[in-house]
Amino acid sequence: MQPGNTKTKAPAYFLGLPMWSNSDWLGSLYPPGTNSKSYLLRYSRVFNSVEGNTTFYALPSESTVSSWREQVEPGFRFCFKLPREITHELLAAGHKFSLLREHLLRFFKRLEPIAQFLGPFMIQLPKQFAPGQLHLLQQLVECLPKEHTYNVEVRHPGFFDRCEYERDLNQLLHRHGVNRVCFDSRALFSWPADSEALQDAQRKKPRLPVHAIATAGQPIVRFIGANDQQHNVSYLMPWVKKVKQWCSEGIVPIMFIHTPDNIDAPQLAFTFHQLLADVEGWRPLQRTLTTNDQLSIF
Repeated sequence: MQPGNTKTKAPAYFLGLPMWSNSDWLGSLYPPGTNSKSYLLRYSRVFNSVEGNTTFYALPSESTVSSWREQVEPGFRFCFKLPREITHELLAAGHKFSLLREHLLRFFKRLEPIAQFLGPFMIQLPKQFAPGQLHLLQQLVECLPKEHTYNVEVRHPGFFDRCEYERDLNQLLHRHGVNRVCFDSRALFSWPADSEALQDAQRKKPRLPVHAIATAGQPIVRFIGANDQQHNVSYLMPWVKKVKQWCSEGIVPIMFIHTPDNIDAPQLAFTFHQLLADVEGWRPLQRTLTTNDQLSIF
């Protein structure tokens, strides 16, 4: 099924990028001369989901949230990250949950105007968050609003042991209907660091085993590619197979495509979508690089 939106049938999977505001995409994703204020409008006419990294760093203003609501297409999904003050400061430090709830309430209240466009929220935990702190994650999950869905991204190696610690994590997530973010940086780290952007990405991105696990109905995959498209495709092929499997099982995955500087991320996402052409209901994405607003989606 196409990742673009439809009012009659939900997509079989969602596809997007780590952001929508990137002037490097002028001429490839956006028509030349497009005003930055129109990026989200045009982005949502091509892709049906986006990583919401902006909320990890700061709470958006009310006017910003209102502007998002006016720009996106029906069926579009923001997958916002919980603020780092919650995941990296309050939670990881074991602060009282009364304080954590206060921050959560303010966060979700701010996003209420775009409730219909909210996909799973991402709970990105710091790499220092160890299996011994799993009880803190359980407390957090139990106090999250039940009207939303969530995905947890762990970065501590202990959660990838395929033994007791990982089993405990997966069972906790399964009990609460929470998915686990599947983070795949294999392509990134298998390529020589032959550019400043790639060196920077390899320095900042985690290097962890890839466990393609769905503990609930909407897993998120964050794929981090290198600078070479053909090289990236060889690492994407297992995800093509996995997405097809999930779709056949009624699971609705969300795939986010990154590259070191993200200049080529849209093209890699188009390539990935093309590889799923035999999924039921699939239709091609179309980019209309003209300056008028009648952008063809499919």
